[in-house]
Amino acid sequence: MAQQRAQRGRHGRDEWRGRGERRESPRRPRTAREVALTVLREVEDADAYANLLLPGRLRNAELSPRDASLATELTYGTLRMQGLYDAVVRAAADRDPADLDPLTRQAVRMGAHQLLSMRIADHAAVSETIDALRALGGARASGLTNAVLRRVAEASAEEWLERLTAGAGETEVRALRTSHPGWIVRALALALRRHRRPDAEDGGLDRLLTADNTPARVTLAALPGLADPDEIAAGAGHRGALSPLAVVLESGDPREVDGVAEARVRVQDEGSQLIALALAEASMQADAEDEAAEGPRWLDLCAGPGGKTAVLGALAAQLGGSVDAVDSSAHRARLVRDSVRASADAVAVSQADGREFAAARPGRYSGVLVDAPCSGLGALRRRPEARWRRRPEDIAALAPVQRGLLSAALEACRPGGVVAYSTCSPHWAETGVIVDEVLADVENLEVLDAAAVLARVTGGDADSFASAPRAGGRFAQLWPDVHGTDGMFLALLRRKRD
Repeated sequence: MAQQRAQRGRHGRDEWRGRGERRESPRRPRTAREVALTVLREVEDADAYANLLLPGRLRNAELSPRDASLATELTYGTLRMQGLYDAVVRAAADRDPADLDPLTRQAVRMGAHQLLSMRIADHAAVSETIDALRALGGARASGLTNAVLRRVAEASAEEWLERLTAGAGETEVRALRTSHPGWIVRALALALRRHRRPDAEDGGLDRLLTADNTPARVTLAALPGLADPDEIAAGAGHRGALSPLAVVLESGDPREVDGVAEARVRVQDEGSQLIALALAEASMQADAEDEAAEGPRWLDLCAGPGGKTAVLGALAAQLGGSVDAVDSSAHRARLVRDSVRASADAVAVSQADGREFAAARPGRYSGVLVDAPCSGLGALRRRPEARWRRRPEDIAALAPVQRGLLSAALEACRPGGVVAYSTCSPHWAETGVIVDEVLADVENLEVLDAAAVLARVTGGDADSFASAPRAGGRFAQLWPDVHGTDGMFLALLRRKRD
């Protein structure tokens, strides 16, 4: 219904939306609210991601550190809590935000975030949001926006939640309080149980949903052999809790950190670092048992944008090995080439369908990484807008690609070699189900203890990473609220020797 109303508005037949259609020529964003509103509009219009857009917009606006922090909170906070704010606006104004034109809709959401979730005086939240709307060409909608926000300001967030959740079911209450679509709340609840998380029935879901709304720290990877994490930490932050490569940036622009410009250091979540390191750790045994091996030969089947490839490439360069990196997108293949500049001699990048590339090279690799395309439900703290874009049917649509990539990876892996299957999602249909289906179809496979491999890499407790056990091994699952990483899944499969 909301989509139908939005469609009507695009054809000029919705009065509320129509009030904002004719706009003055906008000027370049100059204030924190103008920058945030510009990014929010671009995120909606172009299906872009705020974490990719916002840094450039902040630099162009030349904001002070304080105003840059405000713009960042306005952008990410509005995106995270969009579901709650839309519900409040519907109740306050008796209208659906989908009936607003895009710029006005985002201004109302941004104003609601200030009124309900930030320590900003009501009059400042309303007036300065309207100033930003006017500056960006939305003067005709300023009166409407003012009226809606004043209605929102009549109650606190808790008071609005009480009204909105009266008589609602448990899932609906959680969905509103944490601003997640209901289907994601249900999917994460199931994931906790299927991955055998100990607190699945005892507060684990609430902790996970809360973690999704907690901003992710900027984390760097000091690539092995190319940068010293202790030296980077001394100048930029502190060492990460899990990855031996990780440095957590305490403040400032990561582009100014020594080594970032030369691709010796890169921004990368600890969970992503660990996936690459786990494949390297597990596959080294295959190389050790092969007397003819001159060094590791690894394949990254879904390499873009290149973070895990960069880790593998740096390791391969140290060990006299090589990496073939493949991505089906020309743009993402270019990003991979840029990511591996510091170890380019050890990495060959190809634009190709990973399934076809692997099938044409049977038995060639000692280790294959399948960082499969997925829903991204494990990275909602980093990309909050993804929760509003994904639909339940997306999960089923991705499954054939995930299965095909894993099957092709196993074909390209030599006997004794290891395939790492990873997703940045804990959704059971993208993780355990995919691996179990492939295991049922492919013979001579051994499930390794992925949790134990992560423990060797991190020096931590294997049980803290453990997911569902399988004969002879275990899957592993990282969680934002437990490990402080994105929600990465890992299965390690070894091709048995004849």
